[in-house]
Amino acid sequence: MSGTLSGKVAVVTGGSSGIGAAIARRFAAEGATVFITGRRQEAIDAAVAEIEGDVLGVRADVSRATDLDALFSLVGERAGRIDVLVANAGGGSFAPLGEITEEHYHDTFDTNVKGTIFTVQGALPLLSEGASVILMGSNASAGAAPAFSIYSASKAAVRNLARGWALDLKDRHIRVNALSPGPTHTPGLVGLVPDDAQQGLLDALAAEVPLGRVADPAEIAGAALFLASPDASFVNGIELFADGGQAQV
Repeated sequence: MSGTLSGKVAVVTGGSSGIGAAIARRFAAEGATVFITGRRQEAIDAAVAEIEGDVLGVRADVSRATDLDALFSLVGERAGRIDVLVANAGGGSFAPLGEITEEHYHDTFDTNVKGTIFTVQGALPLLSEGASVILMGSNASAGAAPAFSIYSASKAAVRNLARGWALDLKDRHIRVNALSPGPTHTPGLVGLVPDDAQQGLLDALAAEVPLGRVADPAEIAGAALFLASPDASFVNGIELFADGGQAQV
């Protein structure tokens, strides 16, 4: 590895599995001190044990203000600043119009939108001059899928938060970008369907991607590293699609 993030402090929410864990792994390999969060302590412990480098796990639910307060208090005590913030924690589930419940709405928006808002707002006192903030979007923000409207709407909201915050934080030269993956082989994706339907889901999604396959989480981590790095020093307010071209055709 090149040491692109040597000496940097990064926070990755939802970093105990899937894309978040891949980002944390890549950031640590590039020299960053990385704080990861997750809801389940056993998953956090497993991720920390697997990732080589300077990594600390913190149990936190980003939809809970008290958890975020505790997270940033700890980061402040241990590191004193944040150079890269990845608001990655999120998720979704299927519910067609007519079957959308208040619980489904709140489960999705409280994590994907509310959690993103208060993660970034809570980190503000610690964000260094010129920090990089990466909001985890989805190519669902630019398209639609049956029974997935609430998730898509939540990610469209995240994309527009990046636009607004790029302006709000311009005086501190903090860059805010959205990273929008396409279908990626993660526990969260295959967990949307029963075990015996998972390969069928992956095959169906791969057929919709111009590259003919779903992504590996490490490929999304590579895109996150670019947005976090000095190579992206003039990249701000964008939605970077890492989806094999799916949203472009």
